[in-house]
Amino acid sequence: MAKSLPGKTRVVIIGGGIIGCSLAYHLTKLGWRDVVLLERKKLTSGTTWHAAGLVREMLGSRVLTRLAQISMALFKTLEAETGQATGLKQNGSLGIAANAARWEEHRRSAGLARALGVEVELIGPKEARDLYPLLNVDDVLGAVYFPNDGQTNPADTTMALAKGARSGGARIFEDTKVTGVLIENGRATGVLTEQGEVKAEYVVNCAGMWAREVGLMAGVAVPLHACEHFYVVTEPMEGVHAKLPVLRDMDGCAYFKEDAGKLLIGAFEHHAKPWGMDGIPEDFAFDELPEDMDHFMPVLEGAMRRIPSLEKVGIRTFFNGPESFTPDNRYLLGEAPELRNFFVAAGFNSIGIQSAGGAGQVLAAWIVEGEQPIDLSALDIRRMQPFQNNKTYLFHRASEALGLLYDMHWPYRQCETARGVRKSPLYEGLKARGACFGEVAGWERPNWYAPEGVEPKYEYSYSRQNWFDYSAAEHRAVREAVGLLDLSSFAKFLVQGPDAEAVLQRLSANDVAVAPGRVVYTQWLNERGGIEADLTITRLAEERYLVVTGAAVAVHDLDWLKRNLPEDARVTITDVTSGLTVIGIMGPNSRALLSRLTDTELSNAAFPFGTAQDLEIGFAPLRALRITYVGELGWELYVPSEFAPGLLDTILAEGDDFGLKPVGMHAMDSLRLEKAYRHWGHDITCEDTPLEAGLGFAVRLDKNVPFIGRDALLRQKEAGLTRRLVQFALEDPEPLLYHDEPIFRDGEVVGQLESGNYGHHLGRAIGLGYVHHPDGVDAEFVNSGVYEIEVAGTRHAARASLRPFYDPRSERVKA
Repeated sequence: MAKSLPGKTRVVIIGGGIIGCSLAYHLTKLGWRDVVLLERKKLTSGTTWHAAGLVREMLGSRVLTRLAQISMALFKTLEAETGQATGLKQNGSLGIAANAARWEEHRRSAGLARALGVEVELIGPKEARDLYPLLNVDDVLGAVYFPNDGQTNPADTTMALAKGARSGGARIFEDTKVTGVLIENGRATGVLTEQGEVKAEYVVNCAGMWAREVGLMAGVAVPLHACEHFYVVTEPMEGVHAKLPVLRDMDGCAYFKEDAGKLLIGAFEHHAKPWGMDGIPEDFAFDELPEDMDHFMPVLEGAMRRIPSLEKVGIRTFFNGPESFTPDNRYLLGEAPELRNFFVAAGFNSIGIQSAGGAGQVLAAWIVEGEQPIDLSALDIRRMQPFQNNKTYLFHRASEALGLLYDMHWPYRQCETARGVRKSPLYEGLKARGACFGEVAGWERPNWYAPEGVEPKYEYSYSRQNWFDYSAAEHRAVREAVGLLDLSSFAKFLVQGPDAEAVLQRLSANDVAVAPGRVVYTQWLNERGGIEADLTITRLAEERYLVVTGAAVAVHDLDWLKRNLPEDARVTITDVTSGLTVIGIMGPNSRALLSRLTDTELSNAAFPFGTAQDLEIGFAPLRALRITYVGELGWELYVPSEFAPGLLDTILAEGDDFGLKPVGMHAMDSLRLEKAYRHWGHDITCEDTPLEAGLGFAVRLDKNVPFIGRDALLRQKEAGLTRRLVQFALEDPEPLLYHDEPIFRDGEVVGQLESGNYGHHLGRAIGLGYVHHPDGVDAEFVNSGVYEIEVAGTRHAARASLRPFYDPRSERVKA
């Protein structure tokens, strides 16, 4: 290890676990030799040293799988490169299914794995027993087998990464605790340690369980909390050998791996034990937590039923150690929105070893290049809301997060802990109407409405869930009459000042130099032409705009706005989300309903699509925007929050005459998919351009302001497109689509669905997905193919279209 702490470096990495060492390694691979890693105690002494060391090529999403694949490729060459043994062996992994729901989950996962180039086999109970002779398969329906998965030694792999980093010029200091973060003009400029100060251009928080504490030093929210993670190691067992695959019995909350002729059995139980509520002890290093056999025993009893020979073998080791978990079970990566040049890689939710190579590589590229090398929105720390750093919130959510790793990954699954955090003023009124609430960014939002006499509670399934028919009725109400939606969770930013137009024109691909009262749909792009935000901008006055975007991307989009604000811009930005409640009135009867409630003329001539006006309903002053996300005539009503409950009562009192029905978010999603409206984070991301996404109509390449990403779009337009976002509809009305289902064109995989739902008006499942072809994708290519969508291992014929299946000319929207 290095001995003399430098006074200055280019990058300081805080934390010497596998993540910090991987980042140091990858930064040196990109040519940055001036890298310093600081570890409070010894390398691996936090969580890395006691990790199980499981490595997989397939994880729960496309981005996690991409990073796991990078890790596996690195680990296969790391020992030869560095001379440091890693202990990697590819003995495969086996996931069993003992019920129909898990078997469908495995079949869906296998389809995506094949589409992503991961070798996978779906096998029966006998084949599973052949691979794992110790296994009791009496209740097993099938299994998924990944032959290239395996295990590695976490400490040795970390040491290999550290050795590779040092070979590239990085300096590593153990027993060097960071006590503070240096900040100047909103940027991290170095760290304070017990040995002195280190100036740096970049500071990276890879502090694992301590990452929240380090974040607070810098004024940065890093929402994670440690939980106790249990495993036992048996005495040597007959039949346990080095080539035995890793076994996952997810319904038994257990994993099994060979460990020098013994069996290690680990648990991801449904209700975990949070740890470290009063802080982590100062001297904590290579420490174990107290045993709790009562807590672990249900998992161990299930393990003995699954592997009966365990009943005859002793336990050599009972281990309990802490690992950190985030509120949504995805790790935190990227530059913090609160502080420039302060990056985070933490909260790995027990997949840190298998993610380390990929996470280190992409974060190094992000730091060096100044932008995400691939779409990392699902992991971007900017998806987190400030309140999620609340200790009480994290304590309650962490107890659920650990178990979700192995619990059923149901479509539409809602977290049960740390709920009721953010409620709109409409909450109680809509709850009385039977609302079943879901949670996004802490907001309680009606997802569907239970009729009288039905409990508003989810019954999960991969088939039609208990709310399917209720949501279908809401969907039809919007198509045929009128629906009311609580859209209050929309993020809303006032952009004001003499330079407001100039700032937004540079950011926006569309033209926002419009007259007051106009609503503009636009994207904000990066320099590659990728979509960083998808939103509406309403010009309220000459120097005042209202920017409206989704609840889940509030922090991300506000950060993108602020980071692209010139230092001398005469602009103020105010988050007014909580001050404005939003009620959507959508459907062919919306004009008639609202006309009964206001004196303002709502005809097409007086109030055209894409405009905003102030009006009054009852006692409430409000601003109405004629805009839609459901593909029907309608208005969004923005009202000061204190007037919202009264406004809701006024509308509901008159609604019956027009067929008004409260409508939840599930119906809004099915409605928008019928109209092929895009959703950022699913259908469009920073890797997708407006031209690829079919959003060229919202781009003004000829406007007199060179907006960010314009040059990239001009180059792409000249070169032609090799991928296009396409709408699909299954021919068979029975199967359901969610997302990630493989798309086949003429028998070949050409992409995956980005989002899916059931089109109740169309009478079939629908989805959006990119079709890829290296020689180009145009209308002729799309229209000439024969398409199938794979659902749980079965291919279903599908129609494809570049135009919306529903109201392709938007005649209903503009009626």
